[in-house]
Amino acid sequence: METENSKNTGTNNGLIVVIVLLLLGLVGLGYWGYTANNEKKTLASQNEELNKQFGDLSSLRDELKGEVDSLQQAYATLVEENYSLQGSVSDAQQTIASQSAAITKIKKQSASETNSLKAQIEELLKAKGQLEASIKGLQTENDSLRVVTGELTTDLAISKTENEALSSLNKTIQDEMKKLTLANFKASAFRVEVERKKPKATAKAGRARRILVSFDLTSVKPEFRGLRPLYLVVTDDKGTPIKAKNPIQAKVNVNGQQMDIQAVQQKDIDVGENQRLSFNHELEDKLKSGFYRVAVYTDIGLLGAASFRLQ
Repeated sequence: METENSKNTGTNNGLIVVIVLLLLGLVGLGYWGYTANNEKKTLASQNEELNKQFGDLSSLRDELKGEVDSLQQAYATLVEENYSLQGSVSDAQQTIASQSAAITKIKKQSASETNSLKAQIEELLKAKGQLEASIKGLQTENDSLRVVTGELTTDLAISKTENEALSSLNKTIQDEMKKLTLANFKASAFRVEVERKKPKATAKAGRARRILVSFDLTSVKPEFRGLRPLYLVVTDDKGTPIKAKNPIQAKVNVNGQQMDIQAVQQKDIDVGENQRLSFNHELEDKLKSGFYRVAVYTDIGLLGAASFRLQ
């Protein structure tokens, strides 16, 4: 009985173990099923998410593909533009080099022209200064000329009066020449000059030092030739002889009448048919301003006369 019970007990224990094992298996299978189900759900969710991401990535791929195509076209265009621009750059470089050379030339020309302009400006400024100085001088001179013009106007009136007096004196001389000269024995080319100390002509009374008289005797007839005295007479416009330390008193026969004269110089001349004669009289005293008359006489009349004026 004990053996059979033992056998039964052993069998029961074995069954229990089997049952336990089966239960453990069922529990494990249930847990595995639960876990597998959860994993399945997770995988399904992940798969759905992956499918969604795949769709998004496909759209993104398509977009990127389109962009890549556009970029490839843009790249091709840029390559063509690059080739074109390289040619343009080469042309531009040549143009720039040419323009740089032209600019350098222009700069040199401009520098030269600038220097020339500076020189011209300096000359113009110098000329301006000279002109301003000249203008100032002319203004001063014009002021002086206005004064002188006033003086000249006065002098002109005086000169007019003096010229009238000189004309009157010359007319008197001409009248006397007609009366006192012989038709066939008179001087021609009668000339009078007044000189200062140095042999130079002057019209200033204070500088007059000598009187030079020259004239010609031409075609003198035989009856007038021979040794004759010549007298130099100098008088003022009133007929008064100038002062002399040793005046020469003489008588001359004029148209059959005796005439007294007072000469400053006498010469005895052998008169021929033709000759040029002269007097050189050194003044002993200074003459005053005014009109003077110079005459040359012979023993038989007046040969010639002329007048002069000293200021």
